[in-house]
Amino acid sequence: MRRRFLQESRTHLELLGSEDYGEREAKPAQRKRGFEAPYGTLREPICHLEPRLSTSVPNANLKMILSKIDANLKKIRVRIAAAAGRADRNPESVTLVAVTKYAEPAWVQALFDLGHRDFGENRPQQLARRAGEFPSEIHWHLIGHLQRNKVGLVLPATTRIHSVDSLRLLKRIGESSLKAGATRSVLLEVNVSGEAAKDGLSPSELRELWPQFCEQSGVQIDGLMTMAPHTDDPESTRATFRGLRALRDQLAESSQGEQPLPELSMGMSGDFEVAIEEGATLIRVGSSLYEGLSPP
Repeated sequence: MRRRFLQESRTHLELLGSEDYGEREAKPAQRKRGFEAPYGTLREPICHLEPRLSTSVPNANLKMILSKIDANLKKIRVRIAAAAGRADRNPESVTLVAVTKYAEPAWVQALFDLGHRDFGENRPQQLARRAGEFPSEIHWHLIGHLQRNKVGLVLPATTRIHSVDSLRLLKRIGESSLKAGATRSVLLEVNVSGEAAKDGLSPSELRELWPQFCEQSGVQIDGLMTMAPHTDDPESTRATFRGLRALRDQLAESSQGEQPLPELSMGMSGDFEVAIEEGATLIRVGSSLYEGLSPP
């Protein structure tokens, strides 16, 4: 039933062919790269079809879902561009990872149909399941805690793991990747704020173990990830994001160019603009994408 629902939702979202919502297929080369529509725009509409009736999701609801997510995505793109501009950065240097932990299947499909390709899941089991339910062009990022006994579950479906928080976990990922004949992109999770409730290596622990991290095979350490303290004042998160960037610079320098660590995964719905100003290349946004929507 779940797969049938997804197929029907996908069909109807694709057929929302009004002037605002129809979309042209990405060119093959763009699809291969994981094409996203330009900032604040949709791909050009080419059809004017009426959606067919659905027994699972009312037609009006599908239109409303696509309309609201389209508007939310555009607003976020504008905010990304503004934050990048304040830091004298190209907005294209920032990848928006759409967090789908609490997203309904039709919401995920709407984002895909609007051209989005990078999605993040917190739960390994849900990532593995959704990777089999949605189009293969999606780049799935694991952004939540990963236990070593779940590594084999997520590796086949995951583009990047953001939450490597121990040397033992990195070794397990490397061993499993080598068995599969591949190298896995990972980010090391760092608890910059020092909060006891948060996962992640402490900055001092990572500095001490850095040579051992660099020795592991089967993995490509592409950068660092952190979560700032929850707060109503985004500006108060700046020290955390700045601390991660400084740590990255120290580690990259100590590796003498062998580990440049180009990626910084930091910033969520409430603080991603500050994170971009401090160098974020990956932002993890969920609730802002789904404003105005509620589960059925």
